Amino acid sequence: MKRMHLHISVADLQQSIQFYSTLFGSTPTIEKHDYAKWMLEEPQINFAISRRGALPGLDHIGIQVEDEHELADIKTRMEQAELGILTEEGTTCCYAKSDKHWVQDPSGIAWETYCTLESAPTFNGKEPTTGAECCVPASKKIQFISRNKA
Repeated sequence: MKRMHLHISVADLQQSIQFYSTLFGSTPTIEKHDYAKWMLEEPQINFAISRRGALPGLDHIGIQVEDEHELADIKTRMEQAELGILTEEGTTCCYAKSDKHWVQDPSGIAWETYCTLESAPTFNGKEPTTGAECCVPASKKIQFISRNKA
């Protein structure tokens, strides 16, 4: 089974948790001081928000898979798209340890496909900090345009 993944950076985590909990009709599956995640069945999505120093807005999109065979299948399709892949094995991000493959689509949006191996006690394998952004590799970071510009 594959599950769509969206990760959004937010300005106010508690306000956003309240909004998305109301929108989805459920509380987060995981809630930390800087991160929240809903594993929804209807619609089937892994929706995450964080306040980690990035500008508010879309951080990245992805596809979560259940096993290494599904991960290998999607990696093959990424290779066929010839966009360049960054592979991370056993990496810690978003309070989980995962194997991942990253690409950037033609518009510059970071996509990850990953298989979660286990939960992790910290956001990124280090002691929690409020300034560290999400786990999108620096080479794949999306350049955001401020929504407040006229």
